[in-house]
Amino acid sequence: MNITKVKLNFWQILNMNVGFFGIQYSFGLQQSAVNPIYDFLGAAPDEIPLLNLAGPITGLLVQPIIGALSDKTWHPKFGRRKPYFLIGAILCSLSLLAFPFSSSLWMAAGLLWILDAGNNMAMEPYRAFVADKLVEEQQPLGFQMQSFFTGFGQTLANLSLFIFPLIIVGKTGSLPTWVYASFFLGAVCSIGSIWWSMKTTSEIPPTEEELKLMKSKKGGAMEPLIEIFSAIGDMPKVMWQLALVYMFQWYALFCYWQNSSKSIALSVWNATPKSNPEAYETAVSWTGLVNGWYNVVTFLTAFALVGFAKKYGAKSVHAICLLLAAIGFLAFPTIENKNLLLVAITGFGIGWASMMGIPYLMVVADIPKERYGVYMGIINMMIVIPMIIQNLSFGYILKNFLNNDPRNAITFAGVLLVIASICTMFIQIKKINKEIV
Repeated sequence: MNITKVKLNFWQILNMNVGFFGIQYSFGLQQSAVNPIYDFLGAAPDEIPLLNLAGPITGLLVQPIIGALSDKTWHPKFGRRKPYFLIGAILCSLSLLAFPFSSSLWMAAGLLWILDAGNNMAMEPYRAFVADKLVEEQQPLGFQMQSFFTGFGQTLANLSLFIFPLIIVGKTGSLPTWVYASFFLGAVCSIGSIWWSMKTTSEIPPTEEELKLMKSKKGGAMEPLIEIFSAIGDMPKVMWQLALVYMFQWYALFCYWQNSSKSIALSVWNATPKSNPEAYETAVSWTGLVNGWYNVVTFLTAFALVGFAKKYGAKSVHAICLLLAAIGFLAFPTIENKNLLLVAITGFGIGWASMMGIPYLMVVADIPKERYGVYMGIINMMIVIPMIIQNLSFGYILKNFLNNDPRNAITFAGVLLVIASICTMFIQIKKINKEIV
């Protein structure tokens, strides 16, 4: 029997997206805590990009494959998308528990690979879950609810980096003891929030015709890869245009995340990890507060962007939000008063709210529903390919053209976001649904 989509109330949409909170707590730790841990373990500035290859490589491999597999999955008890984000959450929680015990750079880098694989396995089906479950007019709220939980989860992760050092002092092994508390809390949030969403939200069973189609397309181990390449060949023009925006956008974000704490240490405390380790640890703690603030801005503005997207169009909203983020990045490395950093990063908070939801509104109308999973995975490929390029190229750029100065890296990121904003305005949305775009 086919169960058609019905409108959900606000709290039902909230419950189905609670799991995104735990996933994004983990990503918040990756953005703000992993690179300082690399610094504590002795990494040089130009080594950081290569050590961050885990995220984009696992995203490139895991998300589209999981998307293709989940499109062809149905279990009467466990559903279509739920098995994948449950397994991902378990992997993520175990990795978070182990990460603070890293005794070397390469142990930390190896655990980051496992952590990011779990995060990607959990996150990709969540995008498709919203498209599966919600009627078209509620999809903007569903995607921006994920943006809300992105901000909320990453806020808690970053605030833990500011608050825990104030109450938990000393070192355990090679790392400050507060690192353990932040990562252990992340492990609980990851599995707990996913469990909540699974418990409160059911999936819509496929029709008999859809089940037959799923069974007919099961072609062995290579079938997901075949489906991915087939979907890329059929990809709507709007997704290719979005890919150009993402090239500049996501390259820029990795430049910021890799260099924010070192930029703050230099501009505010005139310190580096080697010259003044105590001041640098203070800068890392303050970076947690700064990044926590931009995520507060994200969850405060996420729902407002739904209304703006309906009124002015998703494309225009995203372009303006990228420009606000760019202005914040351009100002960021020139600021010597640590409190003014919160003002500068507010623009990125608004931009981050848009990045986590609005682009999906531009493309969802052009994606066939039976391919939601694989196309959401391909959108992630469009995110991680720029990250891979950044990790492979930016160490050389930073060393040879930006004087190995992390403040220049943030400025460079601001310029790239200006370019991304301009490219956004050239996107042509074919199928315009006035309720959404």
